[in-house]
Amino acid sequence: MMIPQPYLLFLGDVTDPLAAKTARGIHAWRPAFCVGQLRLPGCTVSLGLEDLTIAAARGRGVNTLVLGTANAGGLLPSHWLDTVREAIGAGMNIANGLHQRLVDIPGLVELAETHQVQLFDVRHRRPALEVGSGKARSGKRVLTVGTDCSVGKMYTSLALEAALRQRGLKADFRATGQTGVLVAGKGIAIDAVIADFIAGAAEAISPANDADHWDIIEGQGSLFHPSYAGVSMGLIHGAQPHWLVMCHEIGRAHMRHLPHQPMVSLQDCVEANLRAAAVTSPDVRLAGFAINTSSVSEQEAVDYCQEIAAQFGVPATDPVRFGIDDIAALLQERG
Repeated sequence: MMIPQPYLLFLGDVTDPLAAKTARGIHAWRPAFCVGQLRLPGCTVSLGLEDLTIAAARGRGVNTLVLGTANAGGLLPSHWLDTVREAIGAGMNIANGLHQRLVDIPGLVELAETHQVQLFDVRHRRPALEVGSGKARSGKRVLTVGTDCSVGKMYTSLALEAALRQRGLKADFRATGQTGVLVAGKGIAIDAVIADFIAGAAEAISPANDADHWDIIEGQGSLFHPSYAGVSMGLIHGAQPHWLVMCHEIGRAHMRHLPHQPMVSLQDCVEANLRAAAVTSPDVRLAGFAINTSSVSEQEAVDYCQEIAAQFGVPATDPVRFGIDDIAALLQERG
């Protein structure tokens, strides 16, 4: 999937700042992609971008309207469709990360064909894929993994890409979730791939590359989360990572949405992920820990990261609070 930039970020009429996390993520990591925002009456959320109409955005060279919000159930509100149709009529592609598919809405496919634009249902886009082969391929690959889902794997991957590039290295973020795909402009939403092809999808987004090129592959789920472990395992095998970065949230008591499922220990999680990764990458190693410490004070965060670093002998950091350059430095040094 290659989504044409630049973007107009559509916020609809949302009032919950968390509902705009997709648009906020794109703006935070790819500001050059974002020409402006479009808000309907009643919207109280802003990204700080210029408010533009469809016509004004098209005049600024916008190629794609991005539906940058998430809601319960992932449905596209019917009163947003007038804006979607107007954008199509103006010659804009539409990118959608919601569960509801644009191609299932009566008339939109025909309208898009008439105006020669594309509808990108990011979560459901299914390119032709092969099953994973596990064959060795050139290039360097880092995969972010986690003790649980929603512990910062996408943020960590993007931060690591930026840190490696700042060090003068060739590095690319490889997206495996709908928000990541919109940030990168390309990728595959792994949770929409048929199980047999998950490893193949990971191979496809991180193909053989130059020996000194780094692919930073966005992880999904956790091997210890009963709901998502299958996706995590397929991604680990297909990524064929040389290095893993373990993501974790301090103080989380149980798996997300599963209060009956206790949190795994870091030691058990590291060992399980390294064993799984060794199936296709026998020399895989741990590069460090990315810890979400937002629930504790800065001193507590420092102490915890130092404790983890001492225990495992690799850097441990909160990428938001402290950056991730220590892990980038280790990767550059040890290759």
